[in-house]
Amino acid sequence: MLDTIQWDTDLIRRYDLPGPRYTSYPTAMQFHPGVGPFELFQALRDSRKAERSLSLYVHIPFCANICYYCACNKVITKDRSRSAPYLQRLIHEIEIISRHVDHDQVVEQLHFGGGTPTFLDHAQLRQLMTELRRNFNLMDNDNADYSIEIDPREADWATMGLLRELGFNRISLGVQDLDPEVQRAVNRLQTLEETRAIIDAAHTLQYRSVNIDLIYGLPKQTPESFARTVDEVIALQPSRLSVFNYAHLPDRFMPQRRINSQDLPSPAAKLAMLHTTIEQLERAGYRHIGMDHFALPDDDLAIAQEDGRLQRNFQGYTTHGHCDLIGLGVSAISHVGSLYSQNSSDIAQYQNSLDSGQLATCRGLHSSPDDDVRAEVIHSLMCHYGVDFDTIEARHDLDFRDYFADIWPGLQQMANDGLIDLNDRSIRVLPAGRLLVRAVGMLFDRYLNPLENLRFSRVI
Repeated sequence: MLDTIQWDTDLIRRYDLPGPRYTSYPTAMQFHPGVGPFELFQALRDSRKAERSLSLYVHIPFCANICYYCACNKVITKDRSRSAPYLQRLIHEIEIISRHVDHDQVVEQLHFGGGTPTFLDHAQLRQLMTELRRNFNLMDNDNADYSIEIDPREADWATMGLLRELGFNRISLGVQDLDPEVQRAVNRLQTLEETRAIIDAAHTLQYRSVNIDLIYGLPKQTPESFARTVDEVIALQPSRLSVFNYAHLPDRFMPQRRINSQDLPSPAAKLAMLHTTIEQLERAGYRHIGMDHFALPDDDLAIAQEDGRLQRNFQGYTTHGHCDLIGLGVSAISHVGSLYSQNSSDIAQYQNSLDSGQLATCRGLHSSPDDDVRAEVIHSLMCHYGVDFDTIEARHDLDFRDYFADIWPGLQQMANDGLIDLNDRSIRVLPAGRLLVRAVGMLFDRYLNPLENLRFSRVI
């Protein structure tokens, strides 16, 4: 597990195809409108009977400014009053959902995402957390994972103090790039000093974890400029780093149409950025957790990976994948038992549903036994770089090689290419295949459609 990544340009070029990130399997691409509030209530009833722990995701969609690269569900507005009616409906949703869970079901994980959660003012943040604590069994000690996404331009020391008081112990900061020319090209002007102030506050206030997001492949980036950004970020000592590949999909995401495609770095320059970044992070002591995630050795994710406890859900890599996930807010996704469900992505429709006393659940799916097998295999690859056939066979009563006979030639080809070690009882992802683990997982995805794949980012 501690092997370093082996960089192989030829393999990367061969297997760097568009594909899912597998925060779930099946992916949200397979959701259909045959799932509504009734199905979610049934799943919550089963969760309550089984006394399963909970994970809550709360979506705050508002941003004061648009970042041209962004593909999130968001509402761009400088009118701060727009958050009040949304918060009113969000609290109504919390009240409805809470009637279908037991207060003994502990909320082990909580995440505020967006948008910009700190678009809410201090009184609104306090009100929202008060309602969550009133309706759900939030933990009062610091053992839970309660995290929030922070825009350093929308927060200060007072905000960080309030969030710590409210129970948050992890933060994630969007930085993307520190070069002013790149920032102007994507309309996100954010100084190193603004970022450092928030991280200093987090360290002083004893937040347990600080994650920083970076993006390579943005307009005006060069390998040299991005290396400077990475060095400056390493000096800030975040416990985790996410280094994402920018996927330029202007047909899908309208803000990206404001990016001049002539300013985008070449594929070779993007590969150089990633290669150099990996070398910089390894020298600084960060471990590669999986795909584009890195963590210091004493971080919970690194420890969980060593112990075989690392999991994956809609929050990404986690130690709480065993919890039933309840998504709250516009576009939020829930995963309760075998049910995936998603709220409407249209804020007006979301608010109108709650005004009529109904949840905004509008699509989803029930995972099948076949889905469960494939999900376990894919997540084992993503989290542990391997699959033990005995474990899958015992849990699902099947013969692994017979079950996946149709993809065995593809696995053998990957073994011949040096991505994986394949034998009769296991698959192990080799150092040269670690950056391409999504490509290995894609072999087990029975829903993949070459035309739909173009809607995903590339593996690298």
